[in-house]
Amino acid sequence: MSATASAEHLPRRVTITEVGPRDGLQNEPVVLRTAEKLELVHALLNAGVTAFELTSFVSPRAVPALADADELTAALRDRRDVHLSALVPNPRGAERALAAGVDAVVLFVSASETHNAKNVNRSVEASLEGFEAVARTLEGSGIELRGAIATSFGCPFEGDVAVGDVGRIAQRFASLGVRHVSLGDTTGMATPPLVTERIRHLREVAPEIVPTLHFHNTRGIGLANVMQGLALGVDRYESSIGGLGGCPFAPGASGNIASEDLVYLLDEMGIDTGLDLGGMIEAARVATRLMGRSLPAQVSKAGPRLALSDCAAVPTARG
Repeated sequence: MSATASAEHLPRRVTITEVGPRDGLQNEPVVLRTAEKLELVHALLNAGVTAFELTSFVSPRAVPALADADELTAALRDRRDVHLSALVPNPRGAERALAAGVDAVVLFVSASETHNAKNVNRSVEASLEGFEAVARTLEGSGIELRGAIATSFGCPFEGDVAVGDVGRIAQRFASLGVRHVSLGDTTGMATPPLVTERIRHLREVAPEIVPTLHFHNTRGIGLANVMQGLALGVDRYESSIGGLGGCPFAPGASGNIASEDLVYLLDEMGIDTGLDLGGMIEAARVATRLMGRSLPAQVSKAGPRLALSDCAAVPTARG
């Protein structure tokens, strides 16, 4: 496909779900207080973010950084301009999410048996069967069911993951009435050819599913994978402010693609996100301060392409 043809088929608008408060913080050595998380969320709201994967209703013993899921959700649930989703592993988590007032629950499972066992201490089939109980728990509540498939592009324990395994899980999600499914690149093993293979397969075997792409930048090609997704017409992505993130149950799982880097790319391509890049950079600065270290994102350090420097403040070469 030529560059011109590709541009003609790119989405005109992209939906970005901010996963920083959940995926971004779950593996960090610094555990933020609820008030600090809310400071970060409000900075993101000021930049125009309206969709958050806010937290996970898992055991506080398993993921201490997300132990305040109920309190954090309750502090934001009355905002009508915000869509709040949260991960749930089982009916108990679904009950907590329902009581807290989320808009959507995300049922998460790994495409590889080994990672699923590490992540939730279950087989893949046991997780999928459990989702049926979660669906019954939430029936009639008005809460949307979403799906997430971790290790969709490869497993740090097993290596390659068969595309058919990803497709079968997507079909099981579809049977529960799930429409949106995120393909998670848990340890940055995605490549543009794999993105093409998985998206095309998903459209063949589960055409009712609307895919979301969730890339990590572990090997430095997260945005290249976004470009491939755009060329395939995918218009939903998940990212984390500052490039925060990682999985506590997967070695080498470094941060997500950075939200401000993603917004910059899409802005420069003329694709609407509804987000303000300057505001996203400011939110990244808040995240940096709260974490007490430099974060891996680039645009929040360098600024936009046309952010100019004061010529008089730069030394002139001599000789």
